[in-house]
Amino acid sequence: METNSTGAPASPSGLSGRKHTHQHHHHNALPSTSTLVIIIPIIITILLLAILLLIVMLRRLQSAKNNGSTKNNGILNNSNWKFISHRTININSSPDVKGGCLYGGSSGCLSQTKFRVVQVFTYKELEIATEKFSEANVLGNGEYGVVYRGVLSDGTMAAVKVFHREGKQGERAFRLEVDLLSRLHSPYLVDLLGYCADQHHRLLVFEFMPNNTLQHHLHPPNRQSLPLNWGSRLRIALDCARALEELHEHTVPSVIHRNFKCSNILLDQNFRAKISDFGLAKIGSDKINGLILTRVLGTTGYLAPEYAATGKLTTKSDVYSYGVVLLELLTGRVPVDTKRPPREDVLVSWALPRLTKREKVGEMVDPAIQGQYSKKDLIQVAAIAAMCVQTEPDYRPLMTDVVQSLIPLVNNLSSSAYASANSFGFNPTVSPRS
Repeated sequence: METNSTGAPASPSGLSGRKHTHQHHHHNALPSTSTLVIIIPIIITILLLAILLLIVMLRRLQSAKNNGSTKNNGILNNSNWKFISHRTININSSPDVKGGCLYGGSSGCLSQTKFRVVQVFTYKELEIATEKFSEANVLGNGEYGVVYRGVLSDGTMAAVKVFHREGKQGERAFRLEVDLLSRLHSPYLVDLLGYCADQHHRLLVFEFMPNNTLQHHLHPPNRQSLPLNWGSRLRIALDCARALEELHEHTVPSVIHRNFKCSNILLDQNFRAKISDFGLAKIGSDKINGLILTRVLGTTGYLAPEYAATGKLTTKSDVYSYGVVLLELLTGRVPVDTKRPPREDVLVSWALPRLTKREKVGEMVDPAIQGQYSKKDLIQVAAIAAMCVQTEPDYRPLMTDVVQSLIPLVNNLSSSAYASANSFGFNPTVSPRS
């Protein structure tokens, strides 16, 4: 009886022990599973965030590389031309202003890229170079200042342009020329050697062009200058066309000169032309023939009609001005001559009806070059001029087309043209940029 009564409760006790053990194992398993359920989503979230961050960083790196490439290649590939997208020089707020002068770094030079270095001069240096801005050294007077001949400390001949102190437009013209010409370089643009922004003084230093301006030779004030021969005029026309071609079509965005005329075309020792005076230039749209609305500035007789009437400026406005210069080269006349009869006083209006009539073209040619050209070449030049001065800008050609039309004429210049050049005392040597 004792045995039975003692053993009977033993079984439930053992069962109870086993149940307690199983319950203990279940309590240990539940926390482990809950932990995994919490940790796994956290890990997945962290991985996704890391991947997303990596993607963002890669995209920013790629964008930085693209921007760097754009800055280093601000122009279409051209071995003679370097251009960085437009920026505005602010002399007064520049961190590199020292003693009233604008410096482009510790070397004292404003550098566009490794291809171009522009020197900074003090006012005293340029005063010495021009013999205290002597009247005897005056090369010309412009709207914004006076140009002097000077000799720099290293013996280099230079043209020093002194801007008038009054007026905001002169200050703007100074800054624009420094900004553009310190970063543009072409054999068809006058070289900017340096500048001075010493206190209130604003001066630009250009390469010296010994044969003055095209204006001086086509329309000499004293009528004593020897006339340019046909060959020289064709080469000048081609040089100017190439200059505008590069400004319009080889830079991004395009540059519109806005003041292209004979007095802004300078001639070197070989009577090769370079464009100067970018004080009125505008940075155009990045679209072909992009339109700009702006104040009407420039010189009467050279202004495209749509620009003069509405202020709508495009690269085709420069093409019109080029056509006027081409007519001057062809006829020897000035754009507006109030001394002539009413229907002959405006060059374009007088010339346009005659340009398209072969029998009339010969009658309008400058008497100084009669007999120096073939009729075929004359008609070709007349046709180019007629297209450039069309009233509708869309009918005017691109400067690339003008260049391609003039190249064969220049290459085929007859030996008589060279003989004629010698007879006038000109150097007919063709430079490598022909």
